[in-house]
Amino acid sequence: MNDQPKRLYRSWMFVPGDRPRMIEKALGTGVDVIMMDIEDAVVAAEKENARIQIGAAFDMVSERQRDEPGYRTPARYVRTNAVGSERFIQDIKAVVRPGLEGLVIPKVDTIAQVRVVEDELGRAEVARHVPGGSVKLLIAIESPIGLFNTFQIASSSPRIIGVLFGGEDFSRAMNLPMRREGEALDMLYARSHLATAAAAAQVQAVDGVWVDLDDMDGMRRNALQARRLGMSGISIIHPKQIEDANAAFSPGKEEIEYAQAVVNAFEDARDRGLGAIAFRGQLLDFPIVDRARQTLALAKSMGIA
Repeated sequence: MNDQPKRLYRSWMFVPGDRPRMIEKALGTGVDVIMMDIEDAVVAAEKENARIQIGAAFDMVSERQRDEPGYRTPARYVRTNAVGSERFIQDIKAVVRPGLEGLVIPKVDTIAQVRVVEDELGRAEVARHVPGGSVKLLIAIESPIGLFNTFQIASSSPRIIGVLFGGEDFSRAMNLPMRREGEALDMLYARSHLATAAAAAQVQAVDGVWVDLDDMDGMRRNALQARRLGMSGISIIHPKQIEDANAAFSPGKEEIEYAQAVVNAFEDARDRGLGAIAFRGQLLDFPIVDRARQTLALAKSMGIA
């Protein structure tokens, strides 16, 4: 089980690692996490350039944080190449340095792959004088076998803060239709399974990307459905998706007001020595009140309550 302190990341934006201008712009956006990519978004000939550009971005961030105490950016993660490959080892050696907060590890099917990551990461932290264990992991689940192993994988390391659903690779493995329709209902089971396994492991569940940038309504519906399935964030591919992604996983005004009313009613009844508590036609019990308190705590952490 993962009992580390929780920080909710609602929006995770992929940024090609070989595009320094895009990285610079992403660092100034309202996205919760930027995932500088060395995997699918970068062709083989540009992977070394991506490592160089990402390293330069981290050095810039570290320098500004040292010189400007108020300087803030989104959380900074890097998506590496596949575990065990020579490219993966090169990625780790290049990007583990001050300024890196976490890695996104693609195509994970087994705990054995997590162990490989831990070993390489531990050596790199020592070599680059980075505090041991400080680099966190978001694990991408992208295959049927990975999906069935999600709980074991997600609970296998204290570095793991969440699991990411790799919808495109999963769709290929399942031979699903190329075009998603109806809030991606063809992947409803897989997404629900991943969210449930993540909750059992006490880590975040992050939904896959909505690839159609012209269908923003579909993206909003898909993100809201992900939240209803129990996910707490979503990956995105363009700054235009940030606002909707953050909104989908943030408590709304009515939700906050209702949660506060539930807590107030419960506490008032307890002060008066009442056992069974009725509130707006609903019997309040501890799980309902606890969810209300969680909503208020989440809103407070986001500065919206």
